[in-house]
Amino acid sequence: MDRPRPVEVSDLSQQVWLLQGQTLVVVPRSNNVGPVTITIMPCKYPESLEKGKGVPIYLGIKQPEMCLYCEDIGGKPTLQLKNQKILDLYNQAEPVRPFLFYREMTGSTSTFESVAFPGWFIASSETNQPIFLTSELGNMYNTAFQLDFKV
Repeated sequence: MDRPRPVEVSDLSQQVWLLQGQTLVVVPRSNNVGPVTITIMPCKYPESLEKGKGVPIYLGIKQPEMCLYCEDIGGKPTLQLKNQKILDLYNQAEPVRPFLFYREMTGSTSTFESVAFPGWFIASSETNQPIFLTSELGNMYNTAFQLDFKV
């Protein structure tokens, strides 16, 4: 794969990802909402990462070109956006762990676990709230997402 695959992401509550400023939030799917186009690139070196966790991928945003990453803020893994080209991450000589997520598929849904913070997953909650990381897989928050691949 030499270019990112564009997708639209939604949770099981039919909320889509929307970029508000520098933050990804979830909003109900509707004709008035233009969801952000997320880009996916696989990691070039999956053999150097943990096995059996799913496919290691980079998650980016098409416009403006940014990528999701995880960092420790105040002792807690936190999901962030950074002005970063997804192809630059893909072309690094080794995996860039803070930007990688294990994509585990179950039926038609996917979970995204942080490579840098094992056991922490991308999640969504209420409308107009940012997506975030949680260690509570599937308990209180939406951690299963549907990917609608664009042609």
